[in-house]
Amino acid sequence: MSTHQLSGASFFSPNKMEGCLLEEFGDGMQVHTVPVHTDNYSYLIVHAPTKEAMAVDPAEAEKVLAYAQKIGVSVKKVLTTHKHWDHAGGNAKMLELIPDLEIVGGKLEQVTACNRFVEDGEELAFHSIKVKALLAPCHTSGHVLFLVSAAKGEGGEEVPPALFSGDTLFIGGCGRFFEGNAELMMHVVDGVLSRLPDDTRIFCGHEYTKKNLQFAVMVEGEGSEAAKKLKWAEEKLEQNQPTVPSLLKEERTFNVFLRIRESSVQRACGTSTAVETMGKLRQLKDNF
Repeated sequence: MSTHQLSGASFFSPNKMEGCLLEEFGDGMQVHTVPVHTDNYSYLIVHAPTKEAMAVDPAEAEKVLAYAQKIGVSVKKVLTTHKHWDHAGGNAKMLELIPDLEIVGGKLEQVTACNRFVEDGEELAFHSIKVKALLAPCHTSGHVLFLVSAAKGEGGEEVPPALFSGDTLFIGGCGRFFEGNAELMMHVVDGVLSRLPDDTRIFCGHEYTKKNLQFAVMVEGEGSEAAKKLKWAEEKLEQNQPTVPSLLKEERTFNVFLRIRESSVQRACGTSTAVETMGKLRQLKDNF
């Protein structure tokens, strides 16, 4: 981090959750969350051997940098999933405080202060950590997901990847189709998410889990996997703990937006095709 000294806490958001280490991956990769605004998640992907980090969607720059300072790491790169203010709104301040900072964003997205544009499938390296940009147009037309993989552990075991999904995929739900439609979201589900390993960890952009799962229970009923996950989420939130990350294979059991071909979901929506079901679910959720 730069030598800029952070002072005071008046700039901190009302989010009551504390930043914390969420998970460690392979040879020295850590993922920390920094809750910002009312319900957003920013993240730090830390390369532990060098104590250098990438920040994902650091919407409140000073809060993210204060947490980085607290855990003793320097932020060298920013990964921005999309242009909305509650994800990219801290980029200019980050660049002001760290003038040599690389700010990564999708080539098709107008990301504030972006100085490194990436295309679909493009890969970046951060020490032993690999980052792959995946275009996922729907919430916004240039939204990207970042698939992040650590080096193998000392025993040579495979390490599950981490997906920073922004507002495309949430725990138990997905983002609104502001610049897309059901067909585009189907492309994301079938053309992007379906190709990822089952053990992919999902780190999403908002703490919307409880409401998403309440909606899923309305769709699939009290005996559904969503109902079980809702109970778990409520317990986590009562303890002021984040519900991230989630496993992709588990999302497929309770996230109705990934279950558009299930008869239980289509029956609840009164639809007969996956695309129709996706559109109907989004319409219902937007008014839930």
